[in-house]
Amino acid sequence: MYNDQPTIARPSESILSTNKLVKNTYILLSMTVIFSGIVGYFVMQAGLPYPGFVVYLVGVIGLFMMTRWLRNSAFGILAVFALTGFLGYIAGTALAPLLQVQNGADVILHAFGGTGVIFLGLSAYALTTRKNFNFLGGFLFAGILIILVAAVANFFLEMTALSLAISSVAILIFSGYILYDTSRMVHGHETNYITCTVNLYINIWMLFMHLVNLLMALSGND
Repeated sequence: MYNDQPTIARPSESILSTNKLVKNTYILLSMTVIFSGIVGYFVMQAGLPYPGFVVYLVGVIGLFMMTRWLRNSAFGILAVFALTGFLGYIAGTALAPLLQVQNGADVILHAFGGTGVIFLGLSAYALTTRKNFNFLGGFLFAGILIILVAAVANFFLEMTALSLAISSVAILIFSGYILYDTSRMVHGHETNYITCTVNLYINIWMLFMHLVNLLMALSGND
């Protein structure tokens, strides 16, 4: 006898796994962005001091490595919140002086909105088109090295024009990383949602901070 029931196509296991990864990543990413923003807000209101470059560097690297080591355990989530909370603290100390500058608060809001539009637009593009942007990896890494060299040079030179050039290039680089990291998630090159969350959060954080720097200059403030 023939089965007259229509055959219903079921999603493959890989697609279901990818959808679960994307869902978990964006839920955790949303929570960490909100948490980081709350930390930054209270830091700005309290006027807490910048901890210093050495503490910033050691803290970021140490907490980042901790998320890598703990990414397969429940403690990995705590490590993610520790890292994003620390970066929220750093952002708060960096942005607090802008509140005393004319249009400083508007610049922060515009940078936040611009970051959201860029991130959502690029993520949606990578998710819906499912294009593979893995080929960007080498170019983006080279761009990071150029930014680091230029940033070290500008630490001594203190040139406003070079600072703006660094921020302009950084905005392009981290926008590219949003495409790259989202693509790696979609195509199964990265399967851990904690790692995916950290990668995307850092892209957003760097994009936001450099947008603030660029918009402040364009608004006529050094």
